[in-house]
Amino acid sequence: MKKLWVVIFILFGLTRCGELQQIARQLPSTEAITNADIAKALKEALHQGIDKEVESLMKAGGFYNQPDVRILLPDELKKVDEALRKIGLGNLADEGIKKLNAAAEKAVKEAKPIFVQAIREMTFEDARKILMGDQNAATRYLENKTRQSLYRKFYPIVKQSFHQVGADDIWNKIISKYNSIPFVKPVNSDLNDYVTRQALNGVFKKIADEEIKIRTDFKERTTELLKKVFALQDNKN
Repeated sequence: MKKLWVVIFILFGLTRCGELQQIARQLPSTEAITNADIAKALKEALHQGIDKEVESLMKAGGFYNQPDVRILLPDELKKVDEALRKIGLGNLADEGIKKLNAAAEKAVKEAKPIFVQAIREMTFEDARKILMGDQNAATRYLENKTRQSLYRKFYPIVKQSFHQVGADDIWNKIISKYNSIPFVKPVNSDLNDYVTRQALNGVFKKIADEEIKIRTDFKERTTELLKKVFALQDNKN
């Protein structure tokens, strides 16, 4: 009887070992991951963020239809918006905000080549630090590398876009209507710099959102390399 129990125990142990080995084979391997693998995976992740999220901002309504990045009026013009609505010109105020967002959409179309160049310049050391960094380490890297270049690229496009989408006409009309209201203090605000900065904030917000998804949601790791490399990050925790 004792021998029978020993045999049963051994068979049970072998069965459990086999199950464990099968489970282990299904998990992403963290062995033999090179610095080149890490760099390639981080570049894939950033490209995924750009292709999926930033390109959504280029479409008609890309900014305005997404509340988390919609460009609203700067503080000094909120009183303009409120005053126009009080006198029944809410439609004009809404149209003015839509035009600001439309100008930003046109500018974002120029962002991709600058991002691609920054990603190409990522070093192995950069990649490992980013992988083991916090949830927006890759986005912060990209922002540090590109924000000034993007601002210089965006600003003249936003300025030109104001005319192309009719934002200048709308805002001249809005400011004129507001300044004609009795007893208000006249305003004369240049919106080009404001819209440029808000457009950049929206771009990096979207990239950061995609980075967090890749770091926390296995389904967002769309290639075997992403699964394998980001398993290192998972094991860090």
